Amino acid sequence: MERRNSWIAATVALLAAIVFCVSIKPRHQPFDYTFRIASILLHGHAGLQTLPPSWLNEMVPRDGRYYSVFPLGAVLSVVPVAALRELGLISDFPARGVAGTIAGLCAYFFFHLSMLGARSLGRRILLALFPIFGTWTWCNLGFAGAWQIALGFALLGEVGALYFTLVRPRPLAAGAFFALAFGNRTELFLVLPIFLCLWLRRPSEQAARWSDLFRRIRECRVTLLQFLIVPAALGLLTAAYNFARFHSIFDFGYSHIPNLLREPWYRHGVFSTRAIRWNVHKMLFEGFGDNPHFPFIQFYPFGCSIFLASPFLCLIFREGGSLRGPAWIAIALLAFALWCHGNPGGWEFSYRYAIILVPWMFLLIVTNGPPTFSVIELALFIVSVAINALATYEFLWTDNIRP
Repeated sequence: MERRNSWIAATVALLAAIVFCVSIKPRHQPFDYTFRIASILLHGHAGLQTLPPSWLNEMVPRDGRYYSVFPLGAVLSVVPVAALRELGLISDFPARGVAGTIAGLCAYFFFHLSMLGARSLGRRILLALFPIFGTWTWCNLGFAGAWQIALGFALLGEVGALYFTLVRPRPLAAGAFFALAFGNRTELFLVLPIFLCLWLRRPSEQAARWSDLFRRIRECRVTLLQFLIVPAALGLLTAAYNFARFHSIFDFGYSHIPNLLREPWYRHGVFSTRAIRWNVHKMLFEGFGDNPHFPFIQFYPFGCSIFLASPFLCLIFREGGSLRGPAWIAIALLAFALWCHGNPGGWEFSYRYAIILVPWMFLLIVTNGPPTFSVIELALFIVSVAINALATYEFLWTDNIRP
């Protein structure tokens, strides 16, 4: 049975990767910040020594070099791709291939993760494809710029960490995938306590009670250390990387981007509680525009409600679900961090930052639903895929959407 599931998961992943690659047009491929830094990192440098192209306007000039504000984890994620360039196998950043690989691997892990609640093969395949093709992930990852690729790696890291925690317990592998996640999106460090709590529940029936926390920690100390070793190593390397660039282990350099703090949405700082109202409106309540011609709707270029972009997500509000506590806590922590960011995401379909919420929403849907897919689930899935297919076409293949 396990071998059969692996073959099906691999098939679903391959088909998802192919469909994704064929359906996107990587319009942001030239914004290859992390690829350029990864290439020079292979030669022992942390910043570019020559003036970068004009379109890479988020490079920070300092001490005669030009630094990217992307965290070290985002750079390390594309080091294997940079190594291919060093070997002469590629010349430019293969944005389409990297984005398609991320999409396929995510579908692979989502299929395996679906066994937590789904029993029928049809529902498991539907659920595996939903996060990629039934949400704003399709369009936004399809842009394939450094920002979107980092979000894709974060999504892959989260779902991989959940798989190796909940389905096939492997603490070292789970920790490595968690490092991939928070290495690309630093705010994901907020869910570290949730992963640790999930591991504390595992060892024995006696340790499953929450009344003796210290005893459970002692019993699980080896498992917890295995989970934490890769994230801790990445954290130390990131601190050294930050210090080498900006002389502070806590400074990622975002506020040093030329003229960034002069932009109106950052007048209270890069992060501010005053940004919450605007972000909440964009993420939850912004609607579609109308169009007198087919398909009669017009997408806004700077965000819209995630529930309009993906009606399938309404299923997260169903009652039940064995993991509803951890999932809702993770969603609340991450959403609050995202809402405090001064800019809701810029040019995007729906709310691209919310890609990192998708794995936790997936856990809610897969565990609070029936073992086989219902008519309502199928209908919401079809509508969600149709909306996101249209958005992907309009944003990536046409010039219909303008500021």
